[in-house]
Amino acid sequence: MPASTPNPLRAVVLADSDTRWKWGALTASRIMSDPRLDGCLLRGRATPTPRQLQEVGIRADSLREVTAVEFLREMAAAPEADRLPDVVVLALVGGGVQAILHGLARAWQGRARRPVVVTGYVGVVYEKLADGLLLRHGADLVLANSAQDAERFRGVYAGVGADDSSVVETALPFLDGEPYTAPHDPYTVVFAAQPSVPETRAERTYLLDRLIQHARKHPHREVLLKLRSKPGEHTTHIEELPYQRLAQRAGALPENFRTVYGHMGEVLDRTDLLVTVSSTAALESLHRRVPTAVLTDVGVREKLGNHHFLGSGCLTSWDRLDAGELPEPEPTWLARQGVAADGAYEKSFDAARERVATLLARGELPPLRPYYTTTTAPGYLPGILTRHHLAADGSPLPGAPGADKGPGPVRQVVRRAARGAYRHGVQRVAPVIRRMGEL
Repeated sequence: MPASTPNPLRAVVLADSDTRWKWGALTASRIMSDPRLDGCLLRGRATPTPRQLQEVGIRADSLREVTAVEFLREMAAAPEADRLPDVVVLALVGGGVQAILHGLARAWQGRARRPVVVTGYVGVVYEKLADGLLLRHGADLVLANSAQDAERFRGVYAGVGADDSSVVETALPFLDGEPYTAPHDPYTVVFAAQPSVPETRAERTYLLDRLIQHARKHPHREVLLKLRSKPGEHTTHIEELPYQRLAQRAGALPENFRTVYGHMGEVLDRTDLLVTVSSTAALESLHRRVPTAVLTDVGVREKLGNHHFLGSGCLTSWDRLDAGELPEPEPTWLARQGVAADGAYEKSFDAARERVATLLARGELPPLRPYYTTTTAPGYLPGILTRHHLAADGSPLPGAPGADKGPGPVRQVVRRAARGAYRHGVQRVAPVIRRMGEL
């Protein structure tokens, strides 16, 4: 695995949703020079559909679904170091990262050479800071998307006596596109919807109604509802009340109002005002100097995530937007958040690239040592590992799917059907049961 190998470096990205696949794949391309990119999609609730993968628009040299145990079996099976990837990017929810780290530690036990393991966050870290960070501890690199995040991450690790040298400041890997210069014709307002923020029907209906009202008050503007997924699809978060369905019940819609899907960057190409509650799309928009509004209509609350934008200059309301006011972003806040519209963005990944190159050149790396062990968290860690069919030592539990061999054609068909049924249950049945329980 030395850096001098004549073959191109190889990165394997293990992701559990469309958004995390996008983050992981783009991160690999930012921290490595033209790598071979192999994607593994973790089978589960949010496994991306073909439509979602097409919308993300990232090409991989290979892309397939795996279970956690199948992935770990492959990482353990390669007898020679040159058959392993150079870098493994874990683009997973925190519990998934922790489980895979323990599984990899066991899979590579006794090996002097192993891949460099990288993980991080797909967007703004506005909740479960300590929980999510400690679940990611043990990777060689834990990427922080801004200077503010890097300070917070190191503070959490130092606070529990864990090694904080893995924290490396970078930026969100998907901030790109041409900067906004002048209004379009027609002037276009885009509301970036989020699957689970806000959660309640009343608040989501309110935001949709205000968007429709804005379209009626400004008939010469184009007003777009930018949606993340179609009903039945899942992203990083569950969407129990899709805006599409709420819009169907809103009656006749104005001619200048419509819903859109697609790559966020392409939508921003024609956006004059981006409106959201707390979506990471706001950072993409600010990076391109597009006027950006973070709504306060349903409060500024940690649960919503819009508290992250305190001091940004972007917090405002629909009443002010209807009246023609535009927020003015605060430059110091932007710089602290890794939003570098001044051109410094291209240097944001230099430190991570240098760290990866140094580790690859070293050849021999120490074993993976997550902070959570059966000694530090005996009442927490086993449950996390069990959810991914792993025992306390990182080995597959008896009967774990894919523990013995790869899935045959029949098993693949059954898995697709089962996943469809599961998604239907989460999307359609579970919300109804919860509502019935509130009666």
